[in-house]
Amino acid sequence: MSSSTSKSRSGGWGPLLRRRLPIVRWMPLYGREDAVADLVAGLTLGLTLIPQSIAYALLAGLAPQYGLYSSFLGSLVYVLMGTIKEVSIGPTSLMSLLTAQYTHDQPVQAVILLTFLAGAVQLGMALLQLGFLVDLISDPVTSGFTSAYSVMIAVSQLKGLLGLRFKAHGFVDTLCKLAQHITEAKLADSMLGVGCVVVLIGMKKLGTVGAPGSGLRRVAWVLSIGRNALVVLVCAVTAYVWENVAHQPVPFALSGQVQPGLPPLSLPPFSAPGPANTTLSFVDMATSYGGGLLVVPVVGVLANIAIAKSFSNGAPVDASQEMVTLATCNLLASCVSSMPTCGAFTRSAVSNASGVRTPLAGLYSGMLILLALVLLTPYFYYIPKATLAAVLISAVVFLVDFGILKPLWRNSKRSLLVTVLTFAACLGMGVEAGLLLGVSLDLAHLVYLWARPPITVQLCKARWGEYVLVRPEVGLFFPAMGVVRDAVVTAAAGEGGAALPMVLDCTHFRSLDYTAVKGLEVLVRELGKRGQALHFMGLPASALRLVAGLGMKGFTHCAAPRDLPGILHAQEGAGDKADSLSRAETGLALVGADEDEGRGQDDHELSSMHQQQRPAV
Repeated sequence: MSSSTSKSRSGGWGPLLRRRLPIVRWMPLYGREDAVADLVAGLTLGLTLIPQSIAYALLAGLAPQYGLYSSFLGSLVYVLMGTIKEVSIGPTSLMSLLTAQYTHDQPVQAVILLTFLAGAVQLGMALLQLGFLVDLISDPVTSGFTSAYSVMIAVSQLKGLLGLRFKAHGFVDTLCKLAQHITEAKLADSMLGVGCVVVLIGMKKLGTVGAPGSGLRRVAWVLSIGRNALVVLVCAVTAYVWENVAHQPVPFALSGQVQPGLPPLSLPPFSAPGPANTTLSFVDMATSYGGGLLVVPVVGVLANIAIAKSFSNGAPVDASQEMVTLATCNLLASCVSSMPTCGAFTRSAVSNASGVRTPLAGLYSGMLILLALVLLTPYFYYIPKATLAAVLISAVVFLVDFGILKPLWRNSKRSLLVTVLTFAACLGMGVEAGLLLGVSLDLAHLVYLWARPPITVQLCKARWGEYVLVRPEVGLFFPAMGVVRDAVVTAAAGEGGAALPMVLDCTHFRSLDYTAVKGLEVLVRELGKRGQALHFMGLPASALRLVAGLGMKGFTHCAAPRDLPGILHAQEGAGDKADSLSRAETGLALVGADEDEGRGQDDHELSSMHQQQRPAV
């Protein structure tokens, strides 16, 4: 007995282990060629990540080392739990922007706690199977949101690019401060920053130089992939020579001292020093985030799943596993002083272009970050701020989605309006307000479709008789009950001539609710008083169970068009006696529906047909 129990448990834990630790699935098949490819991809990714992470930390309002603290643990965790080989968990421009928005003027402990709480919310979403909430954010909303935060990041980095010093909160405030301080722009910083932007954008195009497979193409590809690290290295060496060899003051602003060594390993802080020798409690910090407690984790999940789908090559993406992995990364990263993290399109594109084979590439990029923390931090002092600003601007400028505007203008002006309003609201009112507005507009449209479904009315003349078919194109729930009732009553008096039987085609219904059942019961009774019958066709099993449970009177149902002659002739023979369907008869109808589930509907045998579209009003 114990043996069988042990086998049962073994059988139960095996699939769970393979799902939650995907490395168990692919590691036994790992070969030498995979190891070489992952090593190259991992080192390339690490060289891209080092300058980017420092820039992301400055964007979030943190010291440079916190960007590096946020870069290694996510990569290492994803090796074990990741499902998409191109995904790299770490700091991103979006997470940095949100962090700056929700923790400005707060101590660094508030940032670390936000990382922990974001991971906790993401884990809760995964356990409660709430990944479908991400599907409520449509592509037009995502496009407007992404374009807006790209513009916000670019504008926020103009300060560093021009060598300006001021504090600002939000897009509008930043624009106003830029206008006020533009005369204070430093010539050296401006020339360096603009020059770096031009070089970085130009080097991005190098990857297509030369014939495919040629030596020139390979050299150009290496330069294109490593452009961020190369530009930062050249600028840092220039600053170092300027100060230590030429013994002249560096004319542009430098990043400054970076704390050397690995981050301390500790639990996330649940209190922090506040102003005027006060102490901020957990509640104080948590309430200060406001909507960020929801926006940061949801946007992180949205970005991660979107990247996973983009690089899955059409294979299904385990959204629940991706949420668990991202949650684990943030929960553990909060123990090494990390800011909130998620995947990034730019890093995934670098990994893909580098020929990555498995998530093990994250091991090498994570180790490179750790080596940089131990050995290279003294030299990060010489990285110019204008260069880091140029790295961010050249990365986000390509994320502004102009390509979606033309097809939306031609095909869906409503979606175009949603995109534009989301974009404008994000810039004017903040990313959480813009995202909420865009989602609300889409949900309002969905509710409108449920409440005002298009309805088709057909006068059907078959060999065995005539009837009027009414087909709502969307499921029936209580908001649409009035529209469906009016359509049936109008068709009964018009196409039906106040005499023909009516058939409500329910093939598009997924279910019914209490209000809809009671409304249909009233409609059956109302038509019955006029001497017309209302029959139902194609209701799903769940709706039939609700009808049976509520004991709907006057209910007659068939599963498919081929069964219509039977119920229509039976109704004619029964006359007024067929005023209700017993529970036993409803049970038979339910069994019939279950048997017909999955079968295609037979075509109506019509000798002639009149069809009229009547859009809902």
